[in-house]
Amino acid sequence: MHVAYWVLALLLAAFYAYSGGKKLFQDRERLRPMMGWVDQVPMPRVRAIGAVEVLGALGLLLPPLTGVAVGLAVAAAVGLALVQVGAGALHLSRGEVREIGLNISLLVLAAVAAWLATSLL
Repeated sequence: MHVAYWVLALLLAAFYAYSGGKKLFQDRERLRPMMGWVDQVPMPRVRAIGAVEVLGALGLLLPPLTGVAVGLAVAAAVGLALVQVGAGALHLSRGEVREIGLNISLLVLAAVAAWLATSLL
């Protein structure tokens, strides 16, 4: 179970660190080709989503690595799953049904990571 958690946590952390970092540090024009929704969302909110994603990535890795507050890994995985619920809702509200496949996949992976993280407690 621990190996499965680490493989999944590393994959999710890499994805969310990259995605969140882009949202944190790139301007709207550079984000638009990959994320058309940024035109409808104020940039402070885009930056906040990026910060949540980066913090979630750190939360998947740092608590289990340090052995301090390991339960935060479960909370981080649940938080990232909730991010995908919100992302899926945004895509559906924009009529982008094709776009939610990635959101559903990431939601399932984050839920599995949360379940696997309970074995670390």
